[in-house]
Amino acid sequence: MLARWKDFFDTVESKPLTPEQRLSIVVDEDATLVLAGAGSGKTSVITAKAAYLLKAGIRPAEQILLLAFAKDAATEMSERIEARCGMPIEARTFHALAYDIIGKVEGSKPALAPHATDDTAFLDLIRDILRDLVSTVRDVARAIVAWFAHFLVPAPEEQDFETKHEWYSAVEKLDLRTLQGEQVKSFEELEIANWLYENGIDYEYEPTYEHSVSTEGRRDYTPDFRLKESGVYIEHFGVRRKRGPDGKDVLTTAPYVDRDEYLAGMDWKRQVHAEHGTTLIETFSYERSEDRLLEALEEKLAPHVTLNPRPLSTIFDRVVEMGQVDAFSRMLGTFVRQFKSGGYQIGACTDKAERLKMGRRGRAFLAIFEPVYAEYESRLGDRIDFEDMVLRAATYVEERRYESPFRHILVDEFQDISQGRARLIRALKAQHADARIFAVGDDWQSIYRFAGSDIHIMRNFGAMFGGSFADEKAVHRTVDLGRTFRSVDRIALAARRFVLQNPAQITKRVVPAGVAPDPAIRVVWTRRDEGDGQLRQVLSGLAALPAPMDRKTSVLLLGRYRFVDPGLRDLQRAFPQLSFSYKTIHSSKGLEADHVVLLGADAGRVGFPSEITDDPLLSLVSPEAEPFENAEERRVMYVAMTRARATLTILASRSRPSAFVSELLADPEYGLKDSTAGTAPLPPCSKCGGQLVPVQSQAGRIWYRCQHDRHCGNMLPACPDCATGLPQRKGDMGHECDSCSGQFRSCPVCGDGWLVPRKGRYGAFLGCVRYPDCSGKAKPGPAA
Repeated sequence: MLARWKDFFDTVESKPLTPEQRLSIVVDEDATLVLAGAGSGKTSVITAKAAYLLKAGIRPAEQILLLAFAKDAATEMSERIEARCGMPIEARTFHALAYDIIGKVEGSKPALAPHATDDTAFLDLIRDILRDLVSTVRDVARAIVAWFAHFLVPAPEEQDFETKHEWYSAVEKLDLRTLQGEQVKSFEELEIANWLYENGIDYEYEPTYEHSVSTEGRRDYTPDFRLKESGVYIEHFGVRRKRGPDGKDVLTTAPYVDRDEYLAGMDWKRQVHAEHGTTLIETFSYERSEDRLLEALEEKLAPHVTLNPRPLSTIFDRVVEMGQVDAFSRMLGTFVRQFKSGGYQIGACTDKAERLKMGRRGRAFLAIFEPVYAEYESRLGDRIDFEDMVLRAATYVEERRYESPFRHILVDEFQDISQGRARLIRALKAQHADARIFAVGDDWQSIYRFAGSDIHIMRNFGAMFGGSFADEKAVHRTVDLGRTFRSVDRIALAARRFVLQNPAQITKRVVPAGVAPDPAIRVVWTRRDEGDGQLRQVLSGLAALPAPMDRKTSVLLLGRYRFVDPGLRDLQRAFPQLSFSYKTIHSSKGLEADHVVLLGADAGRVGFPSEITDDPLLSLVSPEAEPFENAEERRVMYVAMTRARATLTILASRSRPSAFVSELLADPEYGLKDSTAGTAPLPPCSKCGGQLVPVQSQAGRIWYRCQHDRHCGNMLPACPDCATGLPQRKGDMGHECDSCSGQFRSCPVCGDGWLVPRKGRYGAFLGCVRYPDCSGKAKPGPAA
């Protein structure tokens, strides 16, 4: 067949089809899965397949079902097929097919809900339901407010981390921000702060203690909380307890914490309050692990404060103001769609949450979801949404109330298939023994879980759609297109390596579009408030590169979120030789450009990878869990990387880089170029194991501040000789600056700092640069 149809394959598209594309078209198994990576010409394959079936007389047009996910894609395929073979064929969306099936069985088509095919309207509806439930159903309102106050983010346990750096990184990713608006340092502090806010108790977070506490080597004392009206202080101590050999309780700390030093600090704080007659309330990590932190806090505060709970609607308005409702509505909407599409029940989800040990957070979420879902279904009334439409159509096909004329079912973008759509396709195929499924997709680009897609369907393609032969089941054929017509080798192969770090992704080979003589992916570091300037420097470099012969150089700016948009008008004015566009990564799918610039590749809850998209709760409505961390976000990154033909530039925060950026830079096999290559690596922070990042003060001085500045607080001045480098300890030789080779005596107390001349009441002396954190000093003159 390949030889017989050679002329057709040479001319059906503007360029001859590749050997892999031709093979995928002539293969005619019960079920054929075509693995079409980014830029591999999947649209050419699916349109050529339909044209081939028609031209070869294998099927008449009315027996071919061509399915696309979007109306525009369906229209484009219909037009291309007719242009290639002169025969009309209608490509349909799943929505149009399901609606037609329902109409033929019922005699009329039920009214569609306004949000049935509009994601924005759907999310608006979910938000409206949440707000209305807060206003009308008190028990549900309490559950919703409790969610935002205490369960919004999954809380890892501090004791499970081996280093301060790991713990600080985990906390920073989740951006622990209270209902009052401040950022706190632990989940337990977040719970306490939000409980105080909920109960109308005005507080200050980490205020300076009202009495002067003069202790050499200590910073000013800042208790965790001070209650404004009563003056009561609250200190939360990160200790757990276990039973000792003598039967008494023993306090323990996280592995990276010096237990004796921490306990001494607790005693010092108690002594300070006792000496100055201030009231101290203590809370402990073990109270949270015993599920009684807030109850214990209420009991301890009872003699000192009167609770004045804020109205639930007021708290909800505050949550809306902070922008937390939108993200939660999106996650809740994803859950609604997958719940309906997969035919799940609340009881089964509850049981699964218990099996997966989701604890109080799982129960808190389902306590919201159940009334939200009931209200959602109530508002549908006699109308149907997309999930209803597909499931009702699938039922009619399964019951043979609808007789399928289709013998070849061709599905585009198969990685976006949902449980309901898969059920409909299986039902259509089951009506005819000779029916065929031809699916084209790329599991590496499965990034629409929020719209109901389920990647496990593609991974289990043979089991779900394959045929039977000679006592074998799940018989199917997989064809790997392999060749990309878009990206050069240093992008295409790096993207492949990156996405395959998740072993659950289907392995595919990649043949790049060309060979790049130089690194094609680079990281450019940004500092706070410097992103725009760094972007313009990058664009200046791209503008200086040779342009294509017949057009402007195209530059696609990508962001994980809409708010990353830098504004194109000024950029276009500044760089008229470039052609710009900005897209979120999700909306860029199918696009390409000469150069791609990825913006905002930073760590954080709304960073990249997003800490919202892969919420563990979504596994309750998925037949299989995706245990690999940031599984879907990794595929989003793959999509971003593979939009580029020639170069990819990633802009990332120097102090809080995306985990993906750190991973790409750590492995030389990716071949990335670091914008700081050739300069000294960032020095380590001796206090927590993070990195010290150079920052410039308002006075123009350079300081080296720990990347975890909110938690660690370690900071060292730049070298006093060159004012740019950082002196570091060189064993017993003292400190030496790598930039200017300046040499200094090491601090005899902390060892991390070095000694500089100072003057005191008794004359000149040498003091540690880390004062007041360190009180190390020595007499002037050569080291002893």
